[in-house]
This record gives sequence, C-alpha cells and structure tokens, in this order.
Amino acid sequence: METGATRVETHCAYCGLQCAMTLSGSSAADLTVSPRRFPTNRGGLCQKGWTSAELLRSPARLTAPLVRQDGVLREASWDSALTVVAEAIASTTAAHGPDAVALFGGGGLTNEKAYQLGKFARAAVGTSQVDYNGRWCMSSAAAASIRCFGIDRGLPFPVTDLGSAHAVLLLGANPAETMPPFLTHLHRAAEAGGLMVADPRTTPTAAKALDGGGLHLQLRPGTDLALALGMVHIAVTEGHADRRYIASRTTGFDELWTVAAQWLPERTERVTGVAATTLRAAVARLARARDTERGAYVLSARGSEQHASGTDTVTACIALALVLGLPGVRGAGFGTVTGQGNGQGGREHGQKADQLPGYRSIADPAAREHVANVWGVPADSLPGPGRSAFELLDSLGTQGGPRVLMVHGSNPVVSSPDARRVADRLASLDLLVVCDVVLSETAEMADVVLPVLQWAEEEGTVTNLEGRVLRRRRALSAPPGCRSELEIWSELARRIGSPVALADDPREVFDELRQASAGGVADYSAVTWDRLDAGEALHWPCTPERPEGTPRLFLDRFGTPDGRARFVAVDHVGPAERDDAVFPLVATTGRVLAHYQSGAQTRRVDELVEAAGPMFVEVHPDTAEAVGVADGSRAVVVSRRGRTVARVRAREDLRPDTVFLPFHWPGDGRANSLTNPALDPTSRMPEFKACAVRLEALP
Repeated sequence: METGATRVETHCAYCGLQCAMTLSGSSAADLTVSPRRFPTNRGGLCQKGWTSAELLRSPARLTAPLVRQDGVLREASWDSALTVVAEAIASTTAAHGPDAVALFGGGGLTNEKAYQLGKFARAAVGTSQVDYNGRWCMSSAAAASIRCFGIDRGLPFPVTDLGSAHAVLLLGANPAETMPPFLTHLHRAAEAGGLMVADPRTTPTAAKALDGGGLHLQLRPGTDLALALGMVHIAVTEGHADRRYIASRTTGFDELWTVAAQWLPERTERVTGVAATTLRAAVARLARARDTERGAYVLSARGSEQHASGTDTVTACIALALVLGLPGVRGAGFGTVTGQGNGQGGREHGQKADQLPGYRSIADPAAREHVANVWGVPADSLPGPGRSAFELLDSLGTQGGPRVLMVHGSNPVVSSPDARRVADRLASLDLLVVCDVVLSETAEMADVVLPVLQWAEEEGTVTNLEGRVLRRRRALSAPPGCRSELEIWSELARRIGSPVALADDPREVFDELRQASAGGVADYSAVTWDRLDAGEALHWPCTPERPEGTPRLFLDRFGTPDGRARFVAVDHVGPAERDDAVFPLVATTGRVLAHYQSGAQTRRVDELVEAAGPMFVEVHPDTAEAVGVADGSRAVVVSRRGRTVARVRAREDLRPDTVFLPFHWPGDGRANSLTNPALDPTSRMPEFKACAVRLEALP
C-alpha cells in the first residue's frame, strides 16, 4: 500500500520471529498496531510489538542532522553534515589508506541496507573494516551449523513444525520473555511433559516447562558443552542412539565418541550441577518422542552460544541431535533461535567482515569474481577479510586501526563486552558518525549524527528466523529531516568519487541483491517483491530451478560436499575466566520481556519503562545475606573490568553461585561494564554469558 493508506500489513521490527501486524492511521500521532494471523505469531504480539508505534511519535525522535561544534552537538543541514563525513572519508583514505575508515552495522537493518552497507564499504570506500553486532548474536551458532551441516539457517524448517512436537529441548533460550508468541509453538510439548529447558535461572520458560511436568536443567553458567556431551554419552550407552541414521547420514561419529565416552553422567553432574537422573530423563523423553513419531527437537540460543567456546558448544548440541537421528527428518530436527529482527538476513548479504552477498566467503575467488561482476568492479579491487566486531572496535584510534567509524543500527557503548573499554576507543577516533532514530548512548559520543528512517517509514525486506523472506511496508512518511541509509550511502559514494554508483531505491537494491546472491548458499534469485506482495511463502534458497523455495532443508542431503552431516570432536573447557576468592560468583546476562537489545528504543516507551522497572541483579538470598545486601536494596557488582550498580532481587530458585543481570541499561547500570571480551577462536563471539564477579553492598 502507498503512504497515507489507512491500513498497511507489515511485520514487527523487534525480534527474529517477525510477527505480522497491521498498522492503521494516517500519521504517527494516530497510528495503531493490531496483530495479524501469520504462521510465526498466530495472531499474537508481545508487549514490545503492541507498543511499537510509540517510538514513531516519541519526542526523542531525531529529525535533523547534528554536528559537533565546540564540543556540543548542534543542528546542521544535510549538506553540511554530509560534507563533514565525505571530506573525512576522503582525507583519511588519502593519508592512511581505505582501512582507516570502518563501518559497523546491525542485525536490525533490512536486507537491502545490510547488502548496501557491505557494498559501500568494499566497493565505494575500499575498506575491509566492516562488521556488525550480529557477531555478538548468531555467529557461534552459524559457525557450528556450517561446520556440521554445511549451511547456516537458524531454523532449517518452518517454526510451525514445532507445534506438533512432544519433546523440545531448549538450550539457553528464554522465549517467554524474548519472543513470547514463539511459545504458542511449544504448547503441545509443554502439555506432554516434553518441554525441557537448560538454563542457570528458573526463567518463565523454565517455569512453563516445570508446570507441565517437563524438566529444568539448571546448569552452572559456561557448562553447556559438558551438558551436551554428557547427554550424548547417555544416548549412546543407554540405547537411545539411532545407529542406522548415524551410519547412513553422518560422518565422524567415532572421533566424537572418543570424547563423549569420557562424559559419564556422574562426571557431567559434578561439572554442570544437573543431576544425572535429570540428564537421563531428558534424553529418554527426546528418544521416546522420536520413536513414537510425535516430534523431537533440540534448539539452542544465546545462553549456550555467547561463550568463548560457543562454536564448540553448539557443535556438541548438534552432535546430540545427530546421535538421536533428528536433523533432516520431517517432524524432528535441530535449530538455533535467531534473536535480532533481521538476524538471519543481516548475516547473509555482506555486512560481516568475512562475507560477501549470498552467504559467500570473501576469501573464495569464485565468490569474489561473481560479486565483482555484479558490482562492475575488478575482483582484485575488493578487500579481503577484516577484523571481527570486538576486534574492530578495540582497534579504533590505535596505530594501524581505523580513524573514522560509521555506525548503523547499533549502540555498542551499551551492547559491547567490556563496554568501558569500547567507549574509550570510540572517544579516540578522529570522526565518529552515527545513523540512528534517537540519540543513543553511542550517538551522544558522535561527531556527526544522521537521523534515519524507522521501520514503519521504509520499504524493504527482512528474513525471519526460519529463512522466510518478508516484506516490510511503509505506513507513513518520515519527518522531513530524516533520510534512509540507502540515500546517505548513495550520496556519500558520489561525494567521495566512488568507482560505482549506489542505488537509493530499496526495490532496485533488492533486485541487485538477487543477482549478487545467485548461486550462493543463501540464494534469493527467484524471490521478487511482486511474489512477496502476492503472499507467497518463500524460504531461501529460492532459485529458478527451485522457485517454490526451500522451507525444509536437509531432507535429502546436508549442505556438505558428501551430503552427510559431520560429527566434530569437541570437549568442554569451561569459561575463559574462572571465579576465585576475590571474584567468587559467576555473572550471566540476558534480556527481560519489556526491553530489547541495548534498550535505545524501548527505554523511550513509557509503558515499557514502567513494566521493566530499574536495573536489577538477581541473587540467591543466601548469597545476598553473606555480603550484607537485602532484597530491594542497591548493590554493586564488580568484575575484573568494571562495576555495575543494580537493585537486588533475591530469588530462592537461582543458583547460589550465580548472579543474573539484564543488559538493557546504560551508565552505572550497564551490565556490559562487567562482561569478558574473550573471543571464540572460530566465530569471534565474545563471552557475554559467564564472567567472575563479586557482590558488594552499596556504601
């Protein structure tokens, strides 16, 4: 529908479920949201979705460029703001080379913007220094899926397949708070006593499992890999392994078994804290659901993935699913729950340091040649792989590091691990440019702030957690002072004398994206806006040879050269940082229902702010008493990197050795002042989910 229409069908901008909604009204002031029947959300919305229109009319909305003058951000014209940026890019590349300019993207950008960000970086600027915040979300799951299956797609089956399952094991997932409509797909498993949740906390999702007779595997943070290996051991030694499947559809089992054979249930219990009887019950329930053809699934999420050993942990979780014979079978499988709004599409089209569009490797000569031909540039002009997200941010302003940074759709001052260190690096830049809709904590530090469009003001596509491409439709016009990132990159490319022109029309960009993705793993070549607007359900790969798309991957073969899934031998090593007498507790981070990511948007919605309350830390009552703090009092959480002030919430169902902090708040309440930037050697994922801390009473 055109701008000004009274009803527009689109999708929520928040999580990877991409719930369907209808926007009604003629302006931001009177726009209302109502849920729409759709396979992912089945007519439901969470509190964030219901209030999503509030940000469109928020007084915090940026409506004019800001340029820092005499230390103060002041309104400026678009021409003057873009002149500052273009001159800085040109002079910096001339003096220090193109890698002195960097771009940092986000998993909430549309497919068109994720694609064009990568093209702007590599073809217009010529820099290799481009990455995005999805590195902190799905990178370990992606690396493990590619390692074992040859393809990474969060759910390699439609989410509706989960609805018939009688057994679902969630590892580090709390969808009751992160994506509540997802729970509608788990009702049958919960009612059958087959919903099982591995989490250090008794989350609302774990409580739902227990209420239905399911299981809560309350493991110590950072021991997910040991848990998975222990369950593999039980599956094999207690007769639950699918030997025929292992022989016909996998390779590498013997190598994996040399490790898993050592993880006896009793050893696993000692390391993880999960009783051997609970481990046995969980494996048995998965096997029973499989054997009765009532559906069995293993799903991982950030709790098990955001570790310095996250890729190996997901690899072990996949091994558990493979031993049971679940992946690539109708009514069964393994998947990873994508978090960000376009977390799937955002990692497919080239805003990641090692990637080109179509989920191609930037180090692959054939991939470079293909994309270069689409862009009309020589293949050897494209830069190679750049630094990963944290390494990129940590190099800012250093010798040989970038001196100019453009940030799109991210707030690293709040969301980065060891965030104080990242803020120091941002402050050392010659020029920091932030494109955002509000003055986020990162934008407050910027030299130039460019106001961009919000989700209901733009056209484009996104790809949800099941690999389905969806249309984002414009419901209203943006304030006159706001522009799309596509317009910004197009104009900057022209001003810096780019060898390629960049389109600013999203439909034209998508058509080019289709060409660039053709023949790649994530092939969109047969997806068109007309087909999406007609209501077709198109999951990639969607090609001229397979125009109906691929809702279910791996039914015939996996994406590996021999078509078999791979077992990979991995072993538990534990958190990169150990607790000790000085820091005796393990802190883990996560989300709450009312807020999203760094909170830059949701903290501007009064209803959500009131629902969430102030920053808090969950602590076992005995742990709180031991350091002289009480429920409701303020306390300080201290790690080897920094400190966070939070309100104490005493919970008897929490492990005494664990504290939990949500990561949505800035300033003194910033949880990522504590977190450890230790990186996974494969995915370069930081270890958000386990760091050693102590709790102190606030003086």
